[in-house]
Amino acid sequence: MRIRISMLALGLSLGAMAAAPAFAAGATAQKPMTAQQSRMAACSHQSKGMQGEAHKKFMSDCLHGKTMAAAPAKTSQQEKMKTCNADAKTKGLKGADRRAFMSTCLKGA
Repeated sequence: MRIRISMLALGLSLGAMAAAPAFAAGATAQKPMTAQQSRMAACSHQSKGMQGEAHKKFMSDCLHGKTMAAAPAKTSQQEKMKTCNADAKTKGLKGADRRAFMSTCLKGA
């Protein structure tokens, strides 16, 4: 009888230890960032090196959209895409011709 209880206790203990990592992994899974968290991260990244009142002022302005960090500027790739799309539309290109044109246009050739 004692052996059965000991074996049962050992089985339950091993089962609990095996399940613990699964529960821990589920509890620490990252949720997607909210818009406010993304804005805070972008502002914080741009304020590196600032300290004290300058940092506080920059973060306040940034989070309220008074600086460029809150609204990321278009990259040159985005500008190229916009220009190439407009050119392809003007030329009336479709299908394979459009793909070939876009490829060369975006490469800058």
